Amino acid sequence: MNEINVVPYIDVMLVLLVIFMVTAPMIQTGSVDLPSVGKSSQPPVAPLEVIIKADASLAIRDRARGGAEQMVARADLAARIRRAQAANPQQAVLIAGDKSVRYEAVLAVMDELQRQQVTKIGLLVQPVMAQQVK
Repeated sequence: MNEINVVPYIDVMLVLLVIFMVTAPMIQTGSVDLPSVGKSSQPPVAPLEVIIKADASLAIRDRARGGAEQMVARADLAARIRRAQAANPQQAVLIAGDKSVRYEAVLAVMDELQRQQVTKIGLLVQPVMAQQVK
């Protein structure tokens, strides 16, 4: 006998179909009780930028307060940054060094800030344009 009898399979399928059709309207949908938020969190604060110029002079740019560069002495740098972070502890510090500045000068500024317990220090980089990549 080379034939398969599919009549019992059809019977089982029809019984299951009837069962699902009868029980589907009885199923209760679940609801998820989501928490509500009174107000959104504060937007991220613009970082402080410590700029090391080609002549190794230092400047600070606070983009949260307009973004004007202010020249600063190396001795006063950590104190000014700590004052700014005291007013807003979430404000990060980014160090931007000129291309011609030696890497040692950038590391010296970073090391000095870390010794003075300044938190959230990073390096600012400029992305390479697609035309410049060869």
